Amino acid sequence: MLSTLSQWLFNTAGLEPHGYCLLWEPGLIWLYAASDTMIALAYFSIPLSLAIIGKHRGDLVFRPLLGLFAAFILLCGTSHWLDLLTLWTPLYSLLGLIKAATAITSVITAYALWRGLPNFLALPSFEQLRRANVALRASEERLAHAQKLEAIGQLTGGIAHDFNNVLQVISGSLSVIERKLAQNRDADIAPSLEAIKRASNTATNLVARMLAFSRRQTLAPREIEPDRLVAGMEEMLRRTLGPEIRLDLRPLRCRSNVTCDPSQLESALLNLAINARDAMPQGGTLRISTADRNPPADIADSDVPPGDYVEIEVEDNGAGMSREVLDRAFEPYFTTKPVGRGTGLGLSQIYGFVRQSGGLMRIESEPGKGTSVRIYLPGHAPTACLQAGSAPPSAESFDHCGSRARGKALVVEDQPEVRSQVVDALQEMGYAVCEAPDGITGLKMLEAAGELNLLVSDVGLPGMSGGQLAEIAHAARPALPILLITGYAGASLEKLEIAPNMDVLRKPFTLDQFSASVRALTQAKASVG
Repeated sequence: MLSTLSQWLFNTAGLEPHGYCLLWEPGLIWLYAASDTMIALAYFSIPLSLAIIGKHRGDLVFRPLLGLFAAFILLCGTSHWLDLLTLWTPLYSLLGLIKAATAITSVITAYALWRGLPNFLALPSFEQLRRANVALRASEERLAHAQKLEAIGQLTGGIAHDFNNVLQVISGSLSVIERKLAQNRDADIAPSLEAIKRASNTATNLVARMLAFSRRQTLAPREIEPDRLVAGMEEMLRRTLGPEIRLDLRPLRCRSNVTCDPSQLESALLNLAINARDAMPQGGTLRISTADRNPPADIADSDVPPGDYVEIEVEDNGAGMSREVLDRAFEPYFTTKPVGRGTGLGLSQIYGFVRQSGGLMRIESEPGKGTSVRIYLPGHAPTACLQAGSAPPSAESFDHCGSRARGKALVVEDQPEVRSQVVDALQEMGYAVCEAPDGITGLKMLEAAGELNLLVSDVGLPGMSGGQLAEIAHAARPALPILLITGYAGASLEKLEIAPNMDVLRKPFTLDQFSASVRALTQAKASVG
């Protein structure tokens, strides 16, 4: 049977080639030959392009139709090749068979096209897709704006609640003091004064946490050794955790140091330890470890440059968190603790501090499997002379040193009431004080002054900032003790290198805290000298 079919396909007896019909006219022969060759090559290239499209675009809804269309075009190209051959060889049977196959395939393709025509017409145009994308982006922006407003509402509501409590304590205590004074009962106002002090401390901590969350708090960065800092917190952590919690410290001898505010880092680790303790009411194990490690790629972003990092991990085997709680862990005023047990500002404050210090945070947790919090801070090689973070000076009353002459001090502060308080405190300590209401005036007085023993400057000054003034003063008088006081420094101190004879005191502060900071600066100068 195969031989019969082959004989029928390739038997040319009694047939004349197509060139015979063209009278073997050279011009017509080569016109037909060139045309069929070009058509066949083009037809053979089309199925190849369709195959590439089908391979790389598996999402196309009309992908099966590509196969039909490719087969149809391939058969058309084959028929043109046979037309070329029949110019000289009369293979009309084979050509007819290919044309029959082409006809069948073309009918099937046409049927599929007509049947799918409504679906093809329903496909969106480029302009429709563009308008849909614009509408989608606008919808996403409205959703993001609504979520932002909701978060702001939650934040402002929490702030209003806490500050109203503080104001209630202050206003109520002032009313009590007024009544006691009207009754000539001066000795009975001490409890109210203590209540006002506690309320002001609460407001101070609240503002500090808000600034930390917004990454706008005033930091006093120092180069620190992570292993030494963690090891130095052991006694404090054991007292805080209690005997039910087993503390496991694993400093792994980091090769890199970090530059950040040591007091804020200690506060962050202590806060995480307290959270872990509360998650283990029946007792458990808290592990704090350090290591030289790069942050995982899934939490790194464009804001954090690549490089070496130090990882500080705080891990517990407590109750853990669900996915819903984990997604909201960094939101301010979000807490799962009972009323009165937590403000919901701890993790948001830590997150703000870490990001402001150029680092990243990651939390992993599952219900019943504990929680792991990893802090990644930029690491660098230790310097030759590591600045040890000095312990906070004790708030010894400045009255004890008011009779001793300390020298000459320059106070630069634009708020008259604050400037008056600082000047009075320094005079009580024995300083001869010069005052300046802004940075430019302070710079002129600094240049005109002879011997100067202390510079106290606010950071947020009109004109020249306190940070710029401190930089100029340190360049001109490297040994001059400089104390910067600030309620909100913004970006003013980001580029200022805090020298050993410089310090930052955050507002609000008590006069005892102010005098203790001044004393620590001057004593450090005396010990160096």
